[in-house]
Order: sequence, then C-alpha cells, then structure tokens
Amino acid sequence: MNNSSFFDEQKEQSLVKARIVEKYFWAWAKVIIGVLKRQEQQPGLSKKLKLAYIDLFAGPGRYQDGSESTPLRVLETAIKETDFRERLITLFNDVDTNNTQSLQNSINLIPDVNQLKNKPIVINQEVGEEIVQRFEPVRGVPTLFFVDPWGYKGLSLQLINSVVKNWGCDCIFFFNYNRINMGLGNDAVKNHINALFGEDRASQLREKLHPLNPTHKEIAIVEEICEALKEMGGEYVLPFRFRHENGNRTSHHLIFVSKHVRGYEIMKEIMAKESSTTEQGVPSFEYNPATKFQPLLFELSRPLDELTDMLLDEFAGQTMTMIEVYQRHHIGKRYIKKNYKDALLKLEAQGKITAEPSKRRKNTFGDTVRVTFPPKR
Repeated sequence: MNNSSFFDEQKEQSLVKARIVEKYFWAWAKVIIGVLKRQEQQPGLSKKLKLAYIDLFAGPGRYQDGSESTPLRVLETAIKETDFRERLITLFNDVDTNNTQSLQNSINLIPDVNQLKNKPIVINQEVGEEIVQRFEPVRGVPTLFFVDPWGYKGLSLQLINSVVKNWGCDCIFFFNYNRINMGLGNDAVKNHINALFGEDRASQLREKLHPLNPTHKEIAIVEEICEALKEMGGEYVLPFRFRHENGNRTSHHLIFVSKHVRGYEIMKEIMAKESSTTEQGVPSFEYNPATKFQPLLFELSRPLDELTDMLLDEFAGQTMTMIEVYQRHHIGKRYIKKNYKDALLKLEAQGKITAEPSKRRKNTFGDTVRVTFPPKR
C-alpha cells in the first residue's frame, strides 16, 4: 500500500492503531504532568515544565473521506485542557511536501489553535540520522515518539534510542512485517534492514530464517526486534499484531518501547481492550477482522488454565500478596492484572491455594490479599 492510497479512507485497522496511540498518549501525558507539577514545586522553578509528542510520518492531517488523523486529534484535545495547552510541544514531519502543506493548513483551521502556548512544528524532511538534529526543541523533555513508516526506510535502533534514552520518553512504532520479511532477503535494502536490527543481529537472523515455516519465521523476526530494543535500553517492549482482512496473514505489528514498567502496564491494558478476541478472558494482543467469522478457532486454547499451572509451579511454597504475584510474573506475558485475579480465584475455589482474608465479597481478589502456594510435590 502506498502513501496516497493509505490516506484515501481510514480503514478499520487504522482506526484501531490510532485509538491505541491516542489512548496511550493521554494516559502517559497525565502521569508525566503529575510528575512535572511536583517538580515545579521545587524552590527556584518558576516556569511550566514541558512534555512533547513527535510524529515522524504524520501524513496530510485528514483522510480523503474527511476524517481526522492522529495529529489533529492530539492538538484538538490538548486545546481543551489547560495543563496540555501550556506544556505540550508537538513536532510533525513528513517527507511529502503535499502532506506537510495539507497538515499545516488543517492545523491552521483548528478552532482556538492559537491558545496552544507552543505552536505546532511541521517539518518536511527525509527520516534518517540527520532528523535527530531537529529534535532540539524537545531535548530533555519527556516525549512520546510515534514512528509510522510505510516500510523500513528511516526506521532504525539509533533513531528510536535518540528519544527513548531520556527520562519519561516512550516510543510506539509501526513494524511492517511483510516489507521487513521480504527485505531480510533483499540485498538492495540490506543497509536499511541492518539499521533496524543492528548489523550482527540482522546477519544472524537471515541465517536463522532459512529452515523456518512462515509462522515460526514471524515469531523469530518479532522476537529479534524486541530483543534488539531491550539491549538498546528499552527494557519493556510490547507488540500488537494486525491481521489482513481474511485473517490468514499478518500485515504489521505496532510495537511499544518504554524504560518504565508503569508505561508498560498502561499500554498492556490499552492493547488488551483493543484486541479483537479474548480466550478465557486473556487478550490476544492482536486485531484480526476475521475473528468474528472464526469463533471456534479462538476457543481451542486455554490460556487461563496455563496461567494457573504456571503460578503453582513458579511460586510453589511461597506466600505473597496478589499484587506481588502480578508484578513478579506479568512482564513479557500477555496476561493483564484481571487475569491474575481470575486465576487466583480459580485456584482458591479448587482448594489449591489458601488466601487471607478468606472472607471477602464474592468473586473479588484484592491487591493486598495474601496468597500461600503449596510446596512442590
């Protein structure tokens, strides 16, 4: 899909992607603003501290059907709240001059856009190492970094690290699986793929992929990009998969990168709600338009049963609170907080664990309830 056809209409997958980005931005921003306000109470600080939103492939602002893309929605919401009006810095880039002109015109037409203390910055530049120099207005500022390229050109570990390395900075990027899968075997784009994975990792990945079937190939590719991001310092990485309309093939992944577990937990809950299916209440972390036509397929796995077995095995002989169970176990797994409560309720009903207090409101398992797991037999 090329740039122009993508913006002809806002397809359902694009809506889901936009919702994930926007929901996370506002949740993240409220947490960051709370921290900034506490910092502003320190002696000698008289100015409002800033936070930023950067979109490097921003598009024209509106789809051909008239619906707004993410940049306009971010700005319109910011105008409505004082904290955002006074603090938010926005930088939007697109290599296509028609897109940047259209976006700027759309921004100019937003009612009360002049109430934003920091005028939105719209630039027209090829994405690569040089664009990092344009981040000067947000250097040292907590930033949500959104990168949504059409393929892989310009997307690199160095680019992501240029923002994520700082405090309060997270990244969400579009990982076009089909383009990257094809690019791994194409010498013509070798440099772009090396920039994304790192040269050594990309070489090893090319060798690893040869004997794999399509399913295992996808797992290997996504696993490698996640590991590369973790090695870079993005300790918490979370992918969300999008399927094609027929449900048979992956189109892309939206990958979240953060250095803080709080951001990871927030994004996990958002992606869980945007998942098209759940299995025993456990979210799939994918959007698949075909799931409504294939309900049986998604009833075959029993992930909550797997979770109960894991907890009995990993915490055998230990006593801890429910929140400690969740915090010690959920990183790198698709389970959300509610799944842990459901699993512990199930184990308690089966008599496989003891919980204190044992008398609680029906079907509740509070964060401070203490759980004792039996020793291994």
